[in-house]
Amino acid sequence: MRVTSADPIVVHSAALVFPVTSPRVVDGAVAVRGDRILHVGDRRWVLDTLRDRGAAFTEERWDGVLTPGLVNAHTHLQYTRMAEVAARDYTGFDDWGDAFDRVYGRGGHDWRAAAAEGAGMSLAAGVTAAADVVTDREALGALHDAGMHGIAYWEVYGASNDGWDAAAKHGVREQIRAIPTPPGAGVSPHAPYSLDVQPLLELPDIVREEGLRLHIHLAEAHMEREFDGIDGFAGAGSTGHGAWPELGADSFRALRSHGIGVSSTQFVDHLGVLGPDCHIAHGVYVSAEDRALLRARGTSVALCPRSNEVIGLDMPPVAAYLREGNPIAVGTDSLSSSPSLDLLADVGALYRVARKQGYRGDDLHQRLFGAATLGGAAALGLNVGKQRIGQLGVGAMADLAYFDVPVRNPDAALAELVEAGAGLARRTVVGGVEKFRA
Repeated sequence: MRVTSADPIVVHSAALVFPVTSPRVVDGAVAVRGDRILHVGDRRWVLDTLRDRGAAFTEERWDGVLTPGLVNAHTHLQYTRMAEVAARDYTGFDDWGDAFDRVYGRGGHDWRAAAAEGAGMSLAAGVTAAADVVTDREALGALHDAGMHGIAYWEVYGASNDGWDAAAKHGVREQIRAIPTPPGAGVSPHAPYSLDVQPLLELPDIVREEGLRLHIHLAEAHMEREFDGIDGFAGAGSTGHGAWPELGADSFRALRSHGIGVSSTQFVDHLGVLGPDCHIAHGVYVSAEDRALLRARGTSVALCPRSNEVIGLDMPPVAAYLREGNPIAVGTDSLSSSPSLDLLADVGALYRVARKQGYRGDDLHQRLFGAATLGGAAALGLNVGKQRIGQLGVGAMADLAYFDVPVRNPDAALAELVEAGAGLARRTVVGGVEKFRA
């Protein structure tokens, strides 16, 4: 949308405005013209500035907290109608996968309608952008049709070395070029254990030639952890403690079958998957070396604690990520492994996990809410430039979320938003257009 001086100006004012990229403002305001933010600051200053310019405007007042729209950095909207899978807890990834496959394999799914429902649920939770991983073509337009921001990632699953021929590569290119835009498009090589080496090696090249982004499930399953393997091959990552790359294994599973304990993070790094244009989902089974690799490559981690809990996995090392400075974001995963698409429920879970793991910093509320907004935008490459989101700043996209949180003081309001904000979204605006109102 092109913003012009003829577009009406709407001032969104609230008891507390939380821009994320600048200090919180008590009795603040955000002026919006078209799909862009025009001013952010003290309410009286914003109103006086507009009046001094002779600009006509309307004001919409909120007694709670006004924030940037939330960014769900990992989800699968097409599985919204598969909530029966997440109705019980599992003993691990294989146990959950069997249940998922039974429901997925029944057939008769309306993926487009399911994804549309998921987009609606997301908007009702204050989410304005998402990293939506799509397995079936019918669901590719969910973000586009809902008018949301983010990236639709075409998922490539089960590709073998033998089947990775010119036709397969051409098919991926054709598919990603057909993804409805806006918003953005990308590719998700599913996971290191579900793809052979050749597709994992070449998919990033295809995506980067197209100028798009990558997103991969990584270190989610217990089998992906690093362990002491045979013949000195343990921990043979970028530090060169072993010679596993010289084996020329066909896949990560092949390495495991030979008792080689290199982590999946080190494995995909060797293949060139990681980078600032890639973010990973889960990041549960990562060593200090793995976390250092992710930082070195500029690769963000989308943490999905409630999904991990349902599947029966460990919690991610949230405290370590925070202490060591890894860029993090937050995801819900899908309703096939999570109780809801309310991103703040995962933020609250991350708060509890971080404290349990010993993180005592008084910046935890700020950092976790930042992960759910600006951190998610950074994971998708949307934290800077003309299409920037996850922040309330002049020139940014006018993505706003209103939350029914009492404003006794800014610190208490932020703490409540982070620890107990699930279910409190009351209005969602995407690109200046209201998409949800309770």
